[in-house]
Amino acid sequence: MKLVVAGAEGRMGRMLIRAVAETEGCILAGVLDREGSAVLGQDAGLLAGIGETGVKVSDDPLPLLAAAEGLLDFTAPAATVAYAALAAQARIVHVIGTTGLSAEDLRKIEAASYHARIVRSGNMSLGVNLLAGIARKVAATLGEEFDIEVLEMHHRMKVDAPSGTALLLGEAAAEGRGVALAERRVSTRDGHTGARRPGDIGFATLRGGSVVGDHSVIFAGPSERITLSHHAEDRAIFARGAVRAARWAFDKPPGLYGMDDVLGLA
Repeated sequence: MKLVVAGAEGRMGRMLIRAVAETEGCILAGVLDREGSAVLGQDAGLLAGIGETGVKVSDDPLPLLAAAEGLLDFTAPAATVAYAALAAQARIVHVIGTTGLSAEDLRKIEAASYHARIVRSGNMSLGVNLLAGIARKVAATLGEEFDIEVLEMHHRMKVDAPSGTALLLGEAAAEGRGVALAERRVSTRDGHTGARRPGDIGFATLRGGSVVGDHSVIFAGPSERITLSHHAEDRAIFARGAVRAARWAFDKPPGLYGMDDVLGLA
């Protein structure tokens, strides 16, 4: 499968380059970055620390996507929306690990999925998606006497909060309860907040150091507490998951998919 990686200058972009190069049955067909990037023209393999590949970083997506079968994209919301439109034109697979997407961004991505095979997730790791499935089941089993809190911690450079993974877990818990997360989400608490409302799903965000990603879903009930946790130790888990998602979507019809579909958990 001929895959293009977007965002070569970032840590995830370099991890994706390595994952594609190391996966049997995949070819690194191109690497993209923004106009004016310091890495334009550099060899993608040297940039990712795997040796020379002959693939140079480009800021022109049209010829690369026209000749590719999939795009791996962990970039920024504006770039991802633009790439989704191009993926729709090229009728290819678009794997999206970008977080911080707005409701309008998601609407445009959904529109693109009428022609592209789009796999989007706030987290591409196997473990996190299994955790989401368990959280959904626990939330469906326990009543509102158990309060739900999602706690996450990331490195100091992360720019969005709550993380995409935290929102993924919150969505799973909300689905288990049969409610809309947007109506029950509490993301900030400061000052005199009053008592916690039954049924709310709270989020707490920590930032510091070089933490790759720690997430916990806490179910706090009368006299007992259940904590489900996942700790990411290497970004390679996200890259491997993205490549797996691309290969899974290769022969699927156009549509918008999630990692639940990829892993058979839907």
